[in-house]
Amino acid sequence: MRHVSLDHLEPGQVLAKSIYASDGRTLLNQGVLLTPGMINKLYRIGVTKIYIKDDRFEDIKVEEVVSEETRREAISQVSNVMECVQEGKDFDTTSVVKTMTNVIDEILAQKDVLLNLDDIRTKDNHLFIHSLNVCIMSTVIGVSLGYSISKLKELALGALLHDIGKVMKVTDDPLRRYTQEGNHHAWIGFNILRKRHELSLSSAHIALQHHEHVDGTGEPRSLKSIEIHEYAKIVAVTNFYDNLISPLTPEPTLLPYQASEYLMGLAGKKFDHEIVIQFLRSIALYPTGSSVQLSTGEIGVVVGQHKGLPSRPVIRVFKESHSSGRGKFDYDGTEVKEVDLGRETTLFIDSVLKS
Repeated sequence: MRHVSLDHLEPGQVLAKSIYASDGRTLLNQGVLLTPGMINKLYRIGVTKIYIKDDRFEDIKVEEVVSEETRREAISQVSNVMECVQEGKDFDTTSVVKTMTNVIDEILAQKDVLLNLDDIRTKDNHLFIHSLNVCIMSTVIGVSLGYSISKLKELALGALLHDIGKVMKVTDDPLRRYTQEGNHHAWIGFNILRKRHELSLSSAHIALQHHEHVDGTGEPRSLKSIEIHEYAKIVAVTNFYDNLISPLTPEPTLLPYQASEYLMGLAGKKFDHEIVIQFLRSIALYPTGSSVQLSTGEIGVVVGQHKGLPSRPVIRVFKESHSSGRGKFDYDGTEVKEVDLGRETTLFIDSVLKS
């Protein structure tokens, strides 16, 4: 499979990775032949990139730390919880707890896999995919920090529901009288979660403190490092990163390697330095399926990753490949080679291409 910008998508290409609605239903199935109408629909719902099948890369599989089935179930669960909150209904987190147990089990079984976070987001599912991404990334950090299973569950649940306060209508919020900072979603989320007997108070503090910064410049209470729960320090990093790479936030979208550099510049300032380091060791800076240009001028696709060397992936290069000059590239030749940047220390990735 290959990652392609929607601007370079052509009718007749085959979808390689399914696209899901906010409730976990399938919008477009893997294997469907894309028509002009489908492509227009993808534009309308806010999709910017998809995976397509390509015979030259049919052996490329994006390794995931969490299976597609578990991801779909988690998205459905968080969607249901937020819908209940939005409508002022009670909700049961028992099924959420069970799904988070599956998430943790799968992450523990895939400890040597780098995170590839090129999810297909739509306007409809953005909040739920964001919540799940933050949960998965935070849990991976927890594993790298040596957390016990009980601590991983607290972290995963709080991370999954960290933005729950965003969906409650403030004017209808019966809990507003308990907040100290009016309608800030962190306070609202905290007051929702702290009343759930299935959740620990530590999990609820993630919702309250995930916008706090270690230098005291965060919200809603301007807490400093020692005053912020470690779970919230973790989610502060992953929440910030996922917003940077999301195409559906108001700010300009950054590529993973750009977002990682930006985040590194804030380590020890806004974010805990050790947590940032642990996080950046776990992220694929150039996700599998991405098209890149090497310092030699050669163009290829990322086909493999190295745990511990996230900036040095394996690239499959077509020797006669070239750029069309419009940000798009073509593969004219059939002779291929694979360049392992973990071994070829004098080579580096010069740029990431759009298709």
